[in-house]
Amino acid sequence: MATKVLMEALSPTMEEGRVIKWLKKEGDTVKSGETLAEVETDKAVMELVARGDGVLRKVLVAEGTTVEVGKMVAVIAGADEDISAIGGAPAKTPAAAPAPTQSAPALASAPAPTPAPTGRVRASPLARRLATEKGVDLGGVAGSGPGGRIIKRDLEGAAATTASAPVTRLPTPTGGFRDVPLTQIRKTIAKRLSQSLAPIPHFFLTSEIDMERAWDAREALNKLDAGHRVSFNDLIVKFTALALMKHPECNAWWMDDRIRYFGEVHIGMAVAVEDGLITPVIRNAESKGLREIAAESRDLAERARARKLKPDEYTGSTFSISNLGMLDIQHFTAVINPPEAAILAVGSIVQEPVVHEGHVVARRRMRVTMSCDHRVIDGATGARFLQTLRQMLENPLTMVW
Repeated sequence: MATKVLMEALSPTMEEGRVIKWLKKEGDTVKSGETLAEVETDKAVMELVARGDGVLRKVLVAEGTTVEVGKMVAVIAGADEDISAIGGAPAKTPAAAPAPTQSAPALASAPAPTPAPTGRVRASPLARRLATEKGVDLGGVAGSGPGGRIIKRDLEGAAATTASAPVTRLPTPTGGFRDVPLTQIRKTIAKRLSQSLAPIPHFFLTSEIDMERAWDAREALNKLDAGHRVSFNDLIVKFTALALMKHPECNAWWMDDRIRYFGEVHIGMAVAVEDGLITPVIRNAESKGLREIAAESRDLAERARARKLKPDEYTGSTFSISNLGMLDIQHFTAVINPPEAAILAVGSIVQEPVVHEGHVVARRRMRVTMSCDHRVIDGATGARFLQTLRQMLENPLTMVW
């Protein structure tokens, strides 16, 4: 019996995936559980596996094609089985955009599609965007989604209704330009940012921390065991987790109709990857030692950059940390990762002249800024958390090593 190979939801937030490489070709014998293709999701490159035995009779999606979750991408069946009823036609390889030059045609912008005269048109956000790009009037498109909702596939054969409208010609920018299609991770970052900054009432709290004792403590630890070095970020992760245990009201999620407070601390650690950002999670950071946190954070960061993380390794954080200190950024604000209620932005450690015990001396200082969801965290609540974190970092011997 033929098996439809569907684009599966390979991560909790995945809505579409891009086929990077087919590891099996048409005519190959496959067994259930074997990897058919590598797929780029919104977070990582993952494996699409066979859900049946047989022969890979037809590949419907070319490498480099982005496909919605649930869409058929291939067919597995017996060698002589008739698949004409389900096979469909193979997808064409996406055409590469021509390299722009100084003499490239001018850009044209078409007016937005006219809204349907019979009231609000039911359409997915992706369908609305495609309609705008193609100049299609959604009022004349029949929807095949739930309840007649217009979805992406309904726009594939729709003709532009504004083709005859006058267009405005814009000059090509001097020096040319190039359009780069969005990767899955950049699409997700854009979506998450719009979900965060628009609806979440952010406010920001900045604290300056004296890092002299933390600096000395790290130096001493690394001299004792040079093979298992501890970074400042490891110290910050550990102390943040301990501070959150003292202030559980900051270790929370906004759940629309309720607030969820956690008794354990799972720290999302922002890691820059080639196309954007991913936050692998150090679970139960409050109960782990510095060496364990250091080893785990290095492993997670390396696999994040290689796009090899599993979904459970980058989901479920209760609080996030974004550290740009290694890039010589002294102060910045970070965007909350919903449903979390806060994120801590960490700047670089710099020597500055300060008044210390009545004298102007050079001291190592670090600025941290906490972005808070005001629906969960009040100003005084966030301030008390930062006060505890500052006290811990300025007096590291208070922590049980």
